[in-house]
Amino acid sequence: MTPRLKEQYGKEIVPALVKQFDYPSKAAAPRLRKIVVNMGLGEAIQNSKLLDSATQELALITGQKPVITRARQSIANFKLRKNMPIGAMVTLRGNSMYEFLDRLANIVLPRVRDFRGLSAKAFDGRGNYTLGLKDQLVFPEIDYAKVDKIKGMNISIVTGARSDAEALALLQHMGMPFRQEAKRRAAGESPGEQAGG
Repeated sequence: MTPRLKEQYGKEIVPALVKQFDYPSKAAAPRLRKIVVNMGLGEAIQNSKLLDSATQELALITGQKPVITRARQSIANFKLRKNMPIGAMVTLRGNSMYEFLDRLANIVLPRVRDFRGLSAKAFDGRGNYTLGLKDQLVFPEIDYAKVDKIKGMNISIVTGARSDAEALALLQHMGMPFRQEAKRRAAGESPGEQAGG
């Protein structure tokens, strides 16, 4: 079954982006390439059980088996040796990527305490967006009673957009809740141009 967001992308979002940015064809419109969910666990050096619970939680959140990330080099100050396991990550593509983004935008982010919208300043200049979550409890799949430790994570959304403005418009059309200043930027206004500003 095709995810709701993927269908919406084909039927509504692509035509809207073509109209907004004047692309020569629908194929030129930016698309999602992959979503990488990464949990870094520095404390796993002392406590290897943390890594087990992190991989289980990531598997629940993403529906995919995580890959253990290892240290690339030794750092004596942190008692870190090369190839030590220090985190877990999942790369989502295809239908699971659309389903995850749909859940993230509509269920997870509204559950974040004091959430006022995402900042539009977290783009990397090449159309990719990264956001950080302070704890895993905002995901409804996580059982509060079984959590041993609060773990944060980074979520990187990799798009095929050529510029940050195009990526911002793509993610907004997909329902990502950006702050007001981001919405004005996507519409091509400067901050002073808003009504009464």
